[in-house]
Amino acid sequence: MKPDEALYFIALIPPEPLAGQLNTLKEYFAKGYNSKASLNSPPHITLHMPFRWRTKKLNLLVSGLEELADSCSPFSVHLKNFGAFPPRVIFIDVVPNQNLDRLQQQVVETARKKWKLDNANYRDRAFHPHITLAFRDLRKPQFKAAWEEFGNKDFAGSFRVLNVGLLKHDGVRWQLEQTFKLKDRSASDWQ
Repeated sequence: MKPDEALYFIALIPPEPLAGQLNTLKEYFAKGYNSKASLNSPPHITLHMPFRWRTKKLNLLVSGLEELADSCSPFSVHLKNFGAFPPRVIFIDVVPNQNLDRLQQQVVETARKKWKLDNANYRDRAFHPHITLAFRDLRKPQFKAAWEEFGNKDFAGSFRVLNVGLLKHDGVRWQLEQTFKLKDRSASDWQ
Protein backbone atom coordinates (compact mmCIF):
# COMPACT_ATOMS: atom_id res chain seq x y z
CA MET A 1 0.00 0.00 0.00
CA LYS A 2 1.26 3.48 -0.85
CA PRO A 3 1.96 5.95 1.98
CA ASP A 4 -0.90 8.22 0.90
CA GLU A 5 -3.42 5.36 0.84
CA ALA A 6 -5.60 3.83 3.51
CA LEU A 7 -7.91 0.82 3.67
CA TYR A 8 -11.64 1.53 3.92
CA PHE A 9 -14.86 -0.43 3.79
CA ILE A 10 -18.56 0.43 3.96
CA ALA A 11 -20.92 -1.25 6.41
CA LEU A 12 -23.95 -1.09 8.66
CA ILE A 13 -23.09 -0.99 12.37
CA PRO A 14 -25.77 -2.23 14.80
CA PRO A 15 -26.39 0.12 17.75
CA GLU A 16 -26.21 -0.72 21.45
CA PRO A 17 -27.32 -2.84 23.20
CA LEU A 18 -27.27 -5.26 20.23
CA ALA A 19 -23.64 -4.37 19.40
CA GLY A 20 -22.69 -5.35 22.95
CA GLN A 21 -24.42 -8.73 22.61
CA LEU A 22 -22.59 -9.36 19.34
CA ASN A 23 -19.25 -8.33 20.82
CA THR A 24 -19.85 -10.75 23.71
CA LEU A 25 -20.29 -13.55 21.17
CA LYS A 26 -17.11 -12.49 19.33
CA GLU A 27 -15.22 -12.57 22.64
CA TYR A 28 -16.63 -16.02 23.35
CA PHE A 29 -15.21 -17.28 20.04
CA ALA A 30 -11.88 -15.59 20.81
CA LYS A 31 -11.58 -17.24 24.23
CA GLY A 32 -13.27 -20.56 23.52
CA TYR A 33 -12.08 -21.24 19.99
CA ASN A 34 -8.98 -19.06 19.65
CA SER A 35 -10.51 -16.98 16.85
CA LYS A 36 -9.63 -13.37 17.60
CA ALA A 37 -9.61 -11.76 14.13
CA SER A 38 -13.25 -10.65 14.30
CA LEU A 39 -12.42 -8.51 17.35
CA ASN A 40 -10.51 -6.16 15.02
CA SER A 41 -13.73 -4.53 13.82
CA PRO A 42 -17.06 -3.56 15.33
CA PRO A 43 -19.97 -5.93 14.62
CA HIS A 44 -21.19 -5.03 11.14
CA ILE A 45 -22.88 -6.03 7.91
CA THR A 46 -20.49 -5.37 5.02
CA LEU A 47 -21.95 -3.39 2.12
CA HIS A 48 -18.64 -3.01 0.28
CA MET A 49 -15.54 -5.06 0.98
CA PRO A 50 -12.23 -3.34 1.89
CA PHE A 51 -10.56 -1.20 -0.73
CA ARG A 52 -7.51 1.07 -0.95
CA TRP A 53 -8.17 4.78 -1.32
CA ARG A 54 -5.95 7.86 -1.47
CA THR A 55 -6.47 9.86 1.69
CA LYS A 56 -6.25 13.16 -0.20
CA LYS A 57 -9.35 12.07 -2.17
CA LEU A 58 -11.43 11.23 0.93
CA ASN A 59 -13.86 14.02 -0.01
CA LEU A 60 -14.95 11.96 -3.07
CA LEU A 61 -15.88 9.03 -0.83
CA VAL A 62 -17.66 11.31 1.60
CA SER A 63 -19.67 13.16 -1.05
CA GLY A 64 -20.70 9.88 -2.72
CA LEU A 65 -21.84 8.40 0.59
CA GLU A 66 -23.69 11.59 1.53
CA GLU A 67 -25.55 11.49 -1.78
CA LEU A 68 -26.31 7.79 -1.38
CA ALA A 69 -27.56 8.21 2.21
CA ASP A 70 -29.73 11.13 1.13
CA SER A 71 -31.49 8.87 -1.39
CA CYS A 72 -32.36 6.15 1.17
CA SER A 73 -34.76 5.93 4.08
CA PRO A 74 -34.27 4.11 7.39
CA PHE A 75 -35.40 0.49 7.50
CA SER A 76 -35.24 -2.48 9.86
CA VAL A 77 -32.84 -5.42 9.75
CA HIS A 78 -33.66 -8.67 11.55
CA LEU A 79 -31.02 -11.15 12.68
CA LYS A 80 -31.87 -14.80 13.09
CA ASN A 81 -29.77 -17.73 14.25
CA PHE A 82 -26.25 -18.73 13.27
CA GLY A 83 -24.80 -19.60 9.90
CA ALA A 84 -21.47 -20.75 8.51
CA PHE A 85 -19.20 -20.65 5.50
CA PRO A 86 -17.20 -23.84 6.15
CA PRO A 87 -14.44 -24.39 7.04
CA ARG A 88 -13.58 -21.05 8.69
CA VAL A 89 -16.51 -18.64 9.15
CA ILE A 90 -19.34 -18.59 11.70
CA PHE A 91 -21.79 -15.70 11.72
CA ILE A 92 -25.17 -14.36 12.78
CA ASP A 93 -27.51 -14.62 9.81
CA VAL A 94 -29.60 -11.74 8.45
CA VAL A 95 -33.21 -12.33 7.43
CA PRO A 96 -33.61 -11.60 3.68
CA ASN A 97 -34.53 -7.95 3.20
CA GLN A 98 -35.24 -6.13 -0.07
CA ASN A 99 -34.26 -2.76 1.40
CA LEU A 100 -30.88 -4.09 2.51
CA ASP A 101 -30.31 -5.70 -0.89
CA ARG A 102 -31.24 -2.42 -2.60
CA LEU A 103 -28.91 -0.40 -0.37
CA GLN A 104 -26.02 -2.77 -1.03
CA GLN A 105 -26.64 -2.55 -4.79
CA GLN A 106 -26.64 1.24 -4.56
CA VAL A 107 -23.31 1.15 -2.71
CA VAL A 108 -21.84 -1.15 -5.36
CA GLU A 109 -23.15 1.07 -8.15
CA THR A 110 -21.79 4.22 -6.47
CA ALA A 111 -18.41 2.51 -6.00
CA ARG A 112 -18.25 1.48 -9.62
CA LYS A 113 -19.55 4.67 -11.23
CA LYS A 114 -18.33 7.44 -8.92
CA TRP A 115 -15.19 5.93 -7.43
CA LYS A 116 -14.16 3.56 -10.26
CA LEU A 117 -13.87 0.59 -7.86
CA ASP A 118 -14.49 -2.86 -9.29
CA ASN A 119 -13.94 -5.00 -6.20
CA ALA A 120 -17.40 -4.54 -4.67
CA ASN A 121 -18.17 -8.26 -4.43
CA TYR A 122 -16.15 -11.33 -3.75
CA ARG A 123 -15.90 -13.19 -7.01
CA ASP A 124 -18.52 -15.88 -7.63
CA ARG A 125 -20.45 -15.03 -4.45
CA ALA A 126 -23.80 -13.32 -4.24
CA PHE A 127 -24.45 -10.78 -1.48
CA HIS A 128 -25.11 -12.77 1.70
CA PRO A 129 -25.51 -10.27 4.54
CA HIS A 130 -24.28 -11.53 7.91
CA ILE A 131 -22.41 -10.48 11.05
CA THR A 132 -19.15 -12.38 11.39
CA LEU A 133 -18.30 -13.86 14.79
CA ALA A 134 -15.29 -15.99 13.87
CA PHE A 135 -13.37 -16.32 10.62
CA ARG A 136 -9.85 -16.18 9.18
CA ASP A 137 -8.02 -17.53 12.25
CA LEU A 138 -10.62 -20.16 13.14
CA ARG A 139 -8.86 -23.46 12.51
CA LYS A 140 -10.77 -26.39 11.01
CA PRO A 141 -10.94 -28.48 14.24
CA GLN A 142 -12.19 -25.43 16.18
CA PHE A 143 -14.67 -24.64 13.42
CA LYS A 144 -16.09 -28.15 13.71
CA ALA A 145 -16.41 -27.91 17.50
CA ALA A 146 -17.85 -24.38 17.36
CA TRP A 147 -20.37 -25.32 14.70
CA GLU A 148 -21.46 -28.32 16.77
CA GLU A 149 -22.10 -25.88 19.63
CA PHE A 150 -23.76 -23.07 17.64
CA GLY A 151 -25.25 -24.71 14.55
CA ASN A 152 -28.61 -25.39 16.19
CA LYS A 153 -28.70 -22.48 18.65
CA ASP A 154 -31.25 -19.73 18.32
CA PHE A 155 -30.45 -16.06 18.08
CA ALA A 156 -32.82 -13.19 17.42
CA GLY A 157 -32.20 -9.48 17.19
CA SER A 158 -33.12 -6.49 15.12
CA PHE A 159 -32.09 -2.92 14.61
CA ARG A 160 -33.17 0.11 12.67
CA VAL A 161 -30.72 1.15 9.96
CA LEU A 162 -30.38 4.90 10.40
CA ASN A 163 -27.00 5.41 8.75
CA VAL A 164 -24.22 3.91 6.68
CA GLY A 165 -20.72 3.69 8.12
CA LEU A 166 -17.34 4.29 6.49
CA LEU A 167 -14.63 2.35 8.35
CA LYS A 168 -10.88 2.93 8.09
CA HIS A 169 -8.07 0.57 9.08
CA ASP A 170 -5.63 2.20 11.50
CA GLY A 171 -2.91 -0.43 10.97
CA VAL A 172 -4.29 -2.71 13.71
CA ARG A 173 -8.08 -2.39 13.83
CA TRP A 174 -11.00 -1.08 11.82
CA GLN A 175 -12.33 2.21 13.20
CA LEU A 176 -15.58 3.93 12.34
CA GLU A 177 -14.38 6.96 10.39
CA GLN A 178 -17.73 8.59 9.64
CA THR A 179 -21.46 7.85 9.46
CA PHE A 180 -23.94 9.04 6.85
CA LYS A 181 -27.49 9.50 8.04
CA LEU A 182 -30.24 8.04 5.89
CA LYS A 183 -32.87 10.59 4.91
CA ASP A 184 -36.20 10.23 6.65
CA ARG A 185 -38.66 9.78 3.79
CA SER A 186 -42.29 8.72 3.58
CA ALA A 187 -43.06 5.15 4.63
CA SER A 188 -44.24 4.38 1.10
CA ASP A 189 -40.70 4.89 -0.25
CA TRP A 190 -39.01 2.21 1.88
CA GLN A 191 -40.41 -0.27 4.36
